[in-house]
Amino acid sequence: MRRNESIVAVATPAGTGGVALVRLSGEGALAIALECLTAKQLHPRRATLTRIVDGDRLLDEAVATLYPAPHSYTGEETVELACHGSLYVQEAVLQLLIGHGARLAEPGEFTRRAFMNGKLNLSQAEAVADLIDAATPAQHRLAVSQLRGGYARQLADLRHRLVELTALFELELDFSQEDVEFADRSELNALVATLRQRVGELTASFKTGQALKRGIGVAIVGRPNAGKSSLLNALLADERAIVSPVAGTTRDTIEELLTINGLTFRFIDTAGLRQSDDAVESIGIERAYRAASQAEVVVYVHDCQQPASEIDNDLRQLRERVPLEDKLLIVVHNKCDLAQPASPQGLLLSASHNTGIEELKQQLHATFASRTAAGSDLLVSNARHYTALLRVDEALGHVADGLAAAMPSDLVATDLRDALYHLGTITGEVTGDEVLSTIFSRFCIGK
Repeated sequence: MRRNESIVAVATPAGTGGVALVRLSGEGALAIALECLTAKQLHPRRATLTRIVDGDRLLDEAVATLYPAPHSYTGEETVELACHGSLYVQEAVLQLLIGHGARLAEPGEFTRRAFMNGKLNLSQAEAVADLIDAATPAQHRLAVSQLRGGYARQLADLRHRLVELTALFELELDFSQEDVEFADRSELNALVATLRQRVGELTASFKTGQALKRGIGVAIVGRPNAGKSSLLNALLADERAIVSPVAGTTRDTIEELLTINGLTFRFIDTAGLRQSDDAVESIGIERAYRAASQAEVVVYVHDCQQPASEIDNDLRQLRERVPLEDKLLIVVHNKCDLAQPASPQGLLLSASHNTGIEELKQQLHATFASRTAAGSDLLVSNARHYTALLRVDEALGHVADGLAAAMPSDLVATDLRDALYHLGTITGEVTGDEVLSTIFSRFCIGK
């Protein structure tokens, strides 16, 4: 990245609109802007009505705002032009500014400069992309919390403790000839255990964090003709899945998103669970088990007209293939309008008459709202962060083993440095151009 050049881009979404925001940032941004404006000067953080001109040709009337360095999003001198949203005007203004010395920004380059100039750490910069993509209150709350730095402060505290721990071992290396220990091994063991517990809590939160970003997975499973597709249609209030009395109609998974009181759920209709000689249906059944394994919730649908023994048999077979202990399992008795439930355990439901649908939605929302309402700044939602934290835990595990085996300080210090390195890749203390390019390529051009 050429850091001192002035870069320019349209920061508002592509297309025609009432207003388009053209953002110009970098060394000389004000001088470039003034060459294209009738205003003779711009005052810091004060909107100025002016005209954009190309020589004697009027391009547009606009509102210009100056943000002097370092008091801007990027930390650099920045000028924002709010012009009319005509596609022609946007392109003409861009080309005019480029002609006067700016260059078109790369994807995410404004946020990358904010990171490089210390306005954001790397985890906060990534939260900016999540904030832009947020489509529900829960996703917005998670992104804002991480952008404000709650998650970053947790990581900074971990890193501070690791630095202190590493410094003690590095000090011992400096005095290796004296055969002295500056670090009490029992205290170090306790500190390593505390750090691993904290890292473990963060990694354990990844599943919930991912669910909030992608939608909480709800796999609808059960025997053929139990009413799984009817339940999906009732939840969505739409004829999304084919409903037929012919067993085995659903042969593949069908996924749809539904937002319930601010939380997004990803409902997955699956093939009926049974033994089948049909090759295509068998593939669908395998996909049903896989969907249930990957989901946060398994909704088992039982036909009230069938015997209660089916429930125990089906759940036993399901547990053999799916780790239900770490999932929310909801048993629903469908077709309660046609027969009494075979078991008192579970939720009464009639998908065809919309009976029990709201109760099911409320149960789903209540369960996950209570899990995510508190401590959203402690949730890990980024797969890159999750991988790095796993490596931190692995390195700390080696430290614990080294301490237990009374290994030399230099070997223990090496593992501590590995833990510090992987933690630093999350916040940006340790990173490379390839990693940064991958991260910021997700952003739009104007951000």
